[in-house]
Parts: sequence; C-alpha cells; structure tokens
Amino acid sequence: MVRRTVVFAFCMSIAFFAGLVLTGRMRTAGETAAADREQAAAMKTSPVAITGGLPDLTVVAQRAVASVTNISSTQIVRTSNSPFANDPFYRFFFGDQDDAFGYRERRAQSLGSGVIVSPDGYVLTNNHVIDQGVEVTVTMPDKRELRAKIVGADEATDIAVLKIDANNLPTIPWGDSAKLKVAEWVLAIGNPYQLNQSVTLGIVSALGRTLEGRTLQDFIQTDAAINPGNSGGALVNARGELIGINTAIFSETGGYQGIGFAVPSNLARHIMDELVKYGQVQRGTITGITLAPLTSRIAEELGAPNTKGLVVVSMQQRSDAYASGLRPGDVVVSFNGTAIEDQAQFARMLSEAKIGSTVSLGILREGRQQTVKVPVVKASGAVRRR
Repeated sequence: MVRRTVVFAFCMSIAFFAGLVLTGRMRTAGETAAADREQAAAMKTSPVAITGGLPDLTVVAQRAVASVTNISSTQIVRTSNSPFANDPFYRFFFGDQDDAFGYRERRAQSLGSGVIVSPDGYVLTNNHVIDQGVEVTVTMPDKRELRAKIVGADEATDIAVLKIDANNLPTIPWGDSAKLKVAEWVLAIGNPYQLNQSVTLGIVSALGRTLEGRTLQDFIQTDAAINPGNSGGALVNARGELIGINTAIFSETGGYQGIGFAVPSNLARHIMDELVKYGQVQRGTITGITLAPLTSRIAEELGAPNTKGLVVVSMQQRSDAYASGLRPGDVVVSFNGTAIEDQAQFARMLSEAKIGSTVSLGILREGRQQTVKVPVVKASGAVRRR
C-alpha cells in the first residue's frame, strides 16, 4: 500500500512538472504567434520594406526622379568699363560716375532643380534659381530642353512657379508637411553640381526652423545631402510624396555639412496656387500693431504662465486692431483657436488668412483670458510680380 502511494505521488509529480513545461511552451508559442501577427500587421501598414534595419526606397526614388528637372536661368549682367570701378579712393571723391567709360553686358547662368507638380507643365523651383532671368530652360529627365515661362515668384518664401508647354508629364503626389515627424526618412532629389537626378537619403532633423533674411519662417531641416544645384529640388517622404522644396544649406565651406533646409509642401502649394491664380501672393495682415516674442521676465510681469505667445508692444489708436479691443501689453496666445508657439507660426497663419475675414485672437490681459476679433487686410510690398 505504501509502495503504491509512493508510485502514485511520483507519477503525479512528473505530470505536474510536465504540465508546467508544456504550459510554458504553449505560452511562449502563443506570445511568439502574437508577436508575429503584430509584426506582419506592421509590415502591411509600413510604406516601405525594411532591409537590414534600413528602408528600401528604391521604388520611391525611381518614381520621384522622373518628376525632377534641371533648371537653367540666363541673366544679363551689366558691368562698367571704368578702370576705377573697384577703386574706393575714386569712389569716395567721384561716386558712381562711370557713364563716361561705358558699360558692357555679359550673359551669366544659374543652375538649379525643379519639380513637376502638374501633368500639364507647372514646375516648382526656388526664386533665387531664376531671379532676374531673361531666359529659363527646363531640362526634362528624358533630356528634352523646353523653354519655360515664369508664372510668378515670391521672394519671401523663395518659391517660383514655371510653366512649360507639355502634357501628360509624370508628377510627384503632394504630401501633408503638417504630419511630418522628426527622424522620419526623407529623400532629397536634385542636380547638385550638374550631376543630374542625384538622390540622397536622410531624416527630418527638425521642424519649424528659421533662417536669417527670410520673411516667412517655417523650414524643414534635414541631414539628407543638399548641395549647390539642389535648390528647387524635391524633398520626398518614404511614401513617395512631395513634402518640401529644397531651398538652402548651412555651410561654412560652401559644401555639404549635414544641415539643409526645405520649404514645407503645404506652404509651397499655397504659394503656387496664389501665383497661378493672381500672379502674386496675396497675404493677410493686421495693421497698426507691433508684436514681439515673450521673454521669461516679460511673461512674469504680464501674468503669462510661459513664454508661448506674442506681446503687443505698440499700436496705432486709429487702427482696426485698437477699435477691436486690442491694447498694448496684451499677450496674444492663440489664433483662431490654435495656440501660438512663436512669431514665425503667427506670421504664417496670418499671411494665409483670407483677406477681408475676421480672425479670433485669444489674449491674456492682466492674467485673464479674453478674445478679440480683428479684421485681416491685404499686406503690401515684398512681392515681386512677373
């Protein structure tokens, strides 16, 4: 009887431990299967294949390259024949009196890139690529050279629109630059140093960057290599969508340093629509007020919880803004319900507001929140008609 009891207990122990092992294996298998299902679902929703930890963007690049062109702009440069043209002593006493020596003209050429954005021949590029150009040529990926008409150019955003006489052209679909995230994969496509259709890979380094000398500030920063000649080319995301127009580099040597900038696609598209429709960019503004960024000290003095927003430094008493209830010392914290992060964002939203409309500005006055409605009027200047 005792022997049977020992044998029974031994068998039960074996069964118990076998059950633990089996259960553990089943749990591990279940967890593995669940992980495999999650990975498969992620691969289905992923815009590109992942090879060795890096994205495979070969298909994206192949499609995008077909829509990126070379832009050649010829300018007439006028220079003086005076032997004293560069003599500061002569300039000091006689000024710019070079008429007696006459002038000579020479043809200068600037090169850049462009992006085909419509099948009927609209091409986006940078304003500085075609600035003062008397003859602009678009070289297609198939080597065709087509004369281009300058539809319009905007110095504030460095965007220009060209039109070529062609149809059924390949295009890059527009992407929503507002959905961009830092560290997202991007391709920069253009013609650096006349090396046609070059593709470089990088990530979005930062968003909402400001550049000295630019009126509107909201640039995409990327470490994808952008060099001279890339200006006006395409910045493309991993889904093959146009999310920026390459416009500038930061460099102490003139070459690639891993810091490039692009105009966001949403802004570029808005500028293009304005130029095509009106021949110029119609920007909104609020007249009679001067705004400045908040500092920690000013925010504390005005009862603002942080430095987000803009303070009204001064204003004209006869302005629409004053009549609407805005006052010096008010802190503007929102624009039509959108929180204001900095001055560049406010300037962009105001410039895109419909002329003749009324915008709601959320303000802080003596620590209390209020709302004022201010009319938007057409801004003047800083737009070059073509």
